[in-house]
Amino acid sequence: MSDPQGRAAIRLLQGYLWHPAHADLDLESYLPRELDEAYLLWDAVQPPFAFFENGEPTASQTFYQFTVLQVYDARPTSDDLNGDALAASTALGPLLEAMPQGVGWQLWEDLREL
Repeated sequence: MSDPQGRAAIRLLQGYLWHPAHADLDLESYLPRELDEAYLLWDAVQPPFAFFENGEPTASQTFYQFTVLQVYDARPTSDDLNGDALAASTALGPLLEAMPQGVGWQLWEDLREL
């Protein structure tokens, strides 16, 4: 979402988180809604694929679409966006690693405007 004054909301990271459906897991207990200047968003979704790479069905998991976005006053350069995505990924890594066993994720850089 960009506006005539130059503000832009840009995805830095995009992907999925999942955990066993029977697990009573509140993601807000592990992940902040803000990380430095970026915002973390997640919404429960249907599994985006039927099976994991190891052949295990995804139907036994709860999936979330996961987005890290940042709002800029003016559209940054590609180098700045790459740096911000790397910083967000670096800050997010330890938080994801500290989540309970059984939580999985797949995230990638996605530098598109919302």
